[in-house]
Amino acid sequence: MVKSEPTEISDHHTLAIIGSGFAGLGAAIKLEQLHGGSVVIFERASSVGGVWRDNDYPGAACDVQSVLYSYSFAPSHRWRHTYARQAEIRLYLEDLARAHGLMPRIRTEHAVESLSWDADASRWILDTARGWSTANHVVLATGSLADPTLPAIDGIDTFDGPVFHSSQWNHDVDLSGKRVAVVGTGASAIQFVPKIQPVVKSLTLFQRTAPWVMPRNDRPISESTRKRLGSVPGYRRASRAVIFAKREIKLLAFRHPVLMRIGEREGRAHLRHAVSDPALREKLSPNYRMGCKRILLSDEYYPALAQPNVSVENGGVAKVTPTGVVDAAGGVHEVDAIIFGTGFDTSKLPLTDRVFDENGQSMADSWGTSPRAYLGTTVAGFPNLYLMHGPNIALGHTSVIMMFESQLGYIERAMKHAVDASGSIEPTPEAQAEYSADIDELTGGTVWTSGGCSSWYLDPSGRNSNLWPGSILGYRTRTVRFDPTQHLVRSSDGSR
Repeated sequence: MVKSEPTEISDHHTLAIIGSGFAGLGAAIKLEQLHGGSVVIFERASSVGGVWRDNDYPGAACDVQSVLYSYSFAPSHRWRHTYARQAEIRLYLEDLARAHGLMPRIRTEHAVESLSWDADASRWILDTARGWSTANHVVLATGSLADPTLPAIDGIDTFDGPVFHSSQWNHDVDLSGKRVAVVGTGASAIQFVPKIQPVVKSLTLFQRTAPWVMPRNDRPISESTRKRLGSVPGYRRASRAVIFAKREIKLLAFRHPVLMRIGEREGRAHLRHAVSDPALREKLSPNYRMGCKRILLSDEYYPALAQPNVSVENGGVAKVTPTGVVDAAGGVHEVDAIIFGTGFDTSKLPLTDRVFDENGQSMADSWGTSPRAYLGTTVAGFPNLYLMHGPNIALGHTSVIMMFESQLGYIERAMKHAVDASGSIEPTPEAQAEYSADIDELTGGTVWTSGGCSSWYLDPSGRNSNLWPGSILGYRTRTVRFDPTQHLVRSSDGSR
């Protein structure tokens, strides 16, 4: 429960932003005309960057082309590869913050403990690790992939060696010559496994479900191409448009799963080309329709698993002993280190269990097992609060940065209505329910619900509450056409 706040708080802002990754920095930039410089960005870590600061494991890179994985209003011509590496993306975000004068506005090591809505004053009260603040509007930009998932495995606390998650990589641990267990085969694992395989003595990969892995076809971007991206605006826009169109077309297969057979043939050929051992190929062959889980990209993953110092164990981990790992079949594997590539907790958005409405109910409690938000951004009962990367904002086929840009356009229009009324804005319950029904209708028959797998896309109720199941253009159309009748606007005196 939120703590009792002090009676007077001098640290007040028009806009408070929680998180300094892509979403948080974008909000500070695009909403500048509305916050007029009265903005503060709370960051729980010691520097900006969000997931691209935290995920610095070996081989960390984006799986969307660099040109598309950046803001259209802040393009970069410095990308050195088709798919940007972690260090490049983090530098892009740092440059973005500096170029727009945001560094003085960012309060690092200021974790926000809770937020509560003060209806009388029409403001949010924020309890942070360094004191209290208030704001008329809050953008929650913590992201949906912020808190790592560490499975509860019997005996893990008894293991004698180092144990860490890929998003909290322990760079002090020298893996050279070590026997290493990797648990999980998600997007992070397929990137770091090929990087550590050549230096470890042995690598045992524990997987519950084999992922679909497609060719990455990553290439260096030549200096001449980088110059054209920086000096020829038409070339940059055309490059972005071509990649965007190719990815949007792929949505058809997600919405009509029978078309995924085409991609599956390419995926199986990719596996056959890299792995000659039939037994290993069988272990690495997915048993569900492509796209049901996240499709992974790598040119190095399969060749790494085919090396003599690597073994793959299906069925996951049964328990951990002080000196090793016991697999699901009872086999014992002596190892020196355990690395988890098990993804993130997507059952709820970070901090939503500590965001309280005027009656003291948390947003997480109001949702129950299935988060819902109007346009994935605003929630009935929580005025002047905007979720970046909220429910149904993630994508399975293209760059989420374009979703962020659309969200910011909607936030700008909603926030302006509230500012003009000197009060607050929130979606009506009816608008939120209607939008959620649209999501359910769009999801029906797609690969995410009919592909024969269990994925983080679906919440415990079996509903898709994570992915936007349509096209980028479809979502953008909804956010551009701001409808005041879908919102409840209250002036500061409480009138509507």
